[in-house]
Parts: sequence; structure tokens; C-alpha cells
Amino acid sequence: MKRKLLAWVLLAAAAQVHAQIEKRDVHIAVGGKTALYYLPLTLTERLGFFKDEGLNVRISDFAGGTRSLEAVVGGSADVVAGAYEHTINMQARKQSFQAFVLAGASPQISVGIATSRAASYKSPRDLKGLKVGVSAPGSSTNMVINYVLAKGGLKPTDVAIIGVGQGATVIAAMEQGQVDVLSQTDPAMTMLEKEGKIKIIAETRTPAGTEQLFGGPMPAGSLYAPVEFIKKNPGTVQALTNATVRALLWMQEASPQQILATVPEEYLLGNKAMYLFAYNNVKTAYSKDGYFSDAGAKTTLKALASFNPAVKPDAIDLAQTYTNEFVKKAHAKYGKKK
Repeated sequence: MKRKLLAWVLLAAAAQVHAQIEKRDVHIAVGGKTALYYLPLTLTERLGFFKDEGLNVRISDFAGGTRSLEAVVGGSADVVAGAYEHTINMQARKQSFQAFVLAGASPQISVGIATSRAASYKSPRDLKGLKVGVSAPGSSTNMVINYVLAKGGLKPTDVAIIGVGQGATVIAAMEQGQVDVLSQTDPAMTMLEKEGKIKIIAETRTPAGTEQLFGGPMPAGSLYAPVEFIKKNPGTVQALTNATVRALLWMQEASPQQILATVPEEYLLGNKAMYLFAYNNVKTAYSKDGYFSDAGAKTTLKALASFNPAVKPDAIDLAQTYTNEFVKKAHAKYGKKK
């Protein structure tokens, strides 16, 4: 009898917590889920952390970050798993989006030139006229190559931007000669580099590489949504944040083998050893706690303004592009405070 009573009390307590969720069925749009860039999202899903928070999460995968953002703008998805920078770009277009939990402390994007062209490459200026493969035009991979071009005094229009998706299609695009340069995430870039097919000319796989390229911290993968959605569904957003923070904390303790065992087989691109090598390349790029920093937001704004005249720093209210409110509550729940 006591056991039944205890079970009833626990169920009632769980129901009370989950009753605060305004929207249990949440549709997340992501651009290139198989990439290591989105590993925290995959782990949160695969480990059942969304379900533990009372959510039924459906994840739709698109060719790149701009496509997933379009899904939310169009109303077919609720939340974007994508680069924080899009919240700034959208504010510049008079649309209010806000990021509420950070998964990537660095972009994990590398720029590599075909080995056959590497000898003639001396600086970003030498990229003029080349074909550059990105996940999708307007995506974070596109942003990074635009910034590299700007450092060489070039404009985005000085190269041909080609959307090649993520994963296996990236490798095929380089091997088939469809592109001369790639601005892409791992594990594809590590695989091409190790096979001697590209030479890396810029990377943000690590905080040090990010600092070297951008001159400061550069927040990357996050969950973000229209401000209106966040205001209407704070309980839902809190549950999404709780699950993500829990996954980030799990990652801090997990071994590479545990990571490998959790990721779907098809994400490994047929080479477990190379996937692990790529993971080790980028593991310092993940956020340890989910918090956004003011310094990172400022670096992002400066980078975007360097090549996009529509982004005017004086007209952007950075404080509205992200919030740490939900992350703080998530840490209070899981015993880690800041």
C-alpha cells in the first residue's frame, strides 16, 4: 500500500511539473543534424532528455541554417537549432528572435582549399573567382567564408557560393570537383583533410582557432525562437533548456566511446575511427554550461557588420538577441549554479 501511495505521489509531482508546459509537441528545425556541430541536439534526443522533461520533440533536418530558419518563419516549425548569429540578422530585418540556450561555444567550421590549388594560395585574396561549397547560402558556413573573404579585402560576390548540404554530400562535392573550396563542419572536413584532399586555411574548431580568426569568442549552435513564441510558452522553453543543459553536462563526463555509442550509425559516414578523431578535434568547441556571454555577442555583431551592410551595430540591441534566464533555472534544477 505504501509503495502504491509513493508511486502515486511521484506521478502527481511529475504531472504537476509537466503541467507547466504550454506546448508539449515541439517541432525543432535544424540544418545538417548529422554534423558534429549539432551533436548536443542529437545527444539530448537520443538520451531521452526531451521526454524526461515532458516534451514530444520532432526534429526536421534541412540543408542548412537558413532553411531551418525559414521553416520557423513560415510557421511549419517552432524552434530553430542553429547559429546564434541568425538572431542578429533577423533583428536587422525587424524580426525579433531570441536564443535561449547555447550548445556551441565555437562555430566548428573550417575553410579548406582543394589540395590541387593549395600551392597557389597565400592569403584570402587568392580565393577570388573560386567556387566555394557551403551547407546552404546564407548559413553559418556561408558567414564564415564571407568573413574570411572580408579579411582579404574581398566581397561575398567575389566567389561563387554553392550549397552542398552536409555530411557525405560535402565529401562528394570536393571529390567530384564541383567546388574549389569548402566552408564546412566536421566530421566531413576532418575526413577530407586526413585523406589529403584539402588543406585547412582557417578553422574555428577550437576556442584558440576561433579567437585567431574572429578576434574573440564566437557563440555558435543554439536553440532560438521568435520572441513571441518564448513569451507565450515559457514553460516549454524552460523544458527545452533543461534537457539541453543536462546533455551538455553529460558531455563533460562522457567518454568518446559513450558518445560514439549514442550517435546513430549513419552519422559516422562509414568510419568510426575518423569520426572519433573529428570529435576529439572539436570537443572543446561545445558549451560547458549553455550560457551566452556579452563578449561573444559583441564579436558576432562585429563579424556580421564587416561584410553585411544591412547589419548596423548602432541599430542592434544585443541584449534582445539572447537570454540566460532559462539556463540559470536549468542549472538550479541540476545542481550547478552560476
